[in-house]
Amino acid sequence: MYAALWRLLPGPVWLKVAEALVLLAVVLWVLLAWVFPTVEPLLPFDRITVGD
Repeated sequence: MYAALWRLLPGPVWLKVAEALVLLAVVLWVLLAWVFPTVEPLLPFDRITVGD
């Protein structure tokens, strides 16, 4: 998976590293901005049943 991505990125090694870091930052930003807030109401973290 990572080798295929590395081969698809254009440029020399230093540019591939920079592009990979930018791609990682974009993926993390999308997860934190849209995916996690959308999924959070579906998770059972607020249903605590201690002391029934």
